[in-house]
Amino acid sequence: MNHRDQKQVVLITGASRGLGLSILKLLLKDNSFHIIATARPESLHRFKEEGLAESEHLWLRPLDVLVKTERDTLFKEAEDKLDGIDILINNAGYMLRAVVEHVGEIERFKQMDTNFRAPMALIRRALPTMRRKRSGKIINISSVGGMMAMPTMSVYSASKFALEGASEALWYEVRPWNIKVTLIQPGFINSNSYHNVKLTRESRRAKEDKSDPYYPHYSSMIPFIERIMKLSPDGPERVAKKVLRVIRQKNPPLRVAGTVDARFFYVLRRLLPRWIYHNALYYSLPKILRWGKN
Repeated sequence: MNHRDQKQVVLITGASRGLGLSILKLLLKDNSFHIIATARPESLHRFKEEGLAESEHLWLRPLDVLVKTERDTLFKEAEDKLDGIDILINNAGYMLRAVVEHVGEIERFKQMDTNFRAPMALIRRALPTMRRKRSGKIINISSVGGMMAMPTMSVYSASKFALEGASEALWYEVRPWNIKVTLIQPGFINSNSYHNVKLTRESRRAKEDKSDPYYPHYSSMIPFIERIMKLSPDGPERVAKKVLRVIRQKNPPLRVAGTVDARFFYVLRRLLPRWIYHNALYYSLPKILRWGKN
């Protein structure tokens, strides 16, 4: 980085839509950052559709977080021209909807690779520079699904639980170098992101087949979650403001509730005896008495 340019370098993955795009737009209002916004090559057009173009302090770069060569190329450019990444925001990810019985090995690997292994790989690339500078922030976008699991979301929750565990260990490991680690835990965000949820071949079939044993699970949970998301008072812009607050804090906490319901479930999980907590949630599931009748 040019010595006269002391802007912090922020890398945001999955920045072309949803929460990532909201974070990007919010950071662009602050002149203290040099932002590297990434998206998969086939999604780069979304930046232009949002009226975003490269400038002196905004790079738009293709990045499939699963591809090592693309990760290495991006970090080398940042290291050569900007003296590395100061703030890493691991936002890229996706959600797979399926009960355990409907997730195959390849699908399970892809979910874990995207939501857990890729963030870990990006963190490994960012840490040497952060350790050298004895400063840095790593912000991992987790989920309420990383502290509590819901039916039909098994492998998604597994990926977020893994991200939470590794991030907690990392918090201890890098603190001696003044590197801060924070997990942002959004719950239900008022957006159309539920349209982006992926189904496995088996879960897609079961969702349409009323004779399938798991049909009640999908036919109950999918509209239930969509309704809750539409009623949520928290949009992606509000969650993005919490990310910015973490960036500005000298000593941010390890975990930050991203939405109102995230705070509610955190308190509920801590206060209730575990058997009451699980039974209360079980009997709160939509049309639960119909499950298992097929």
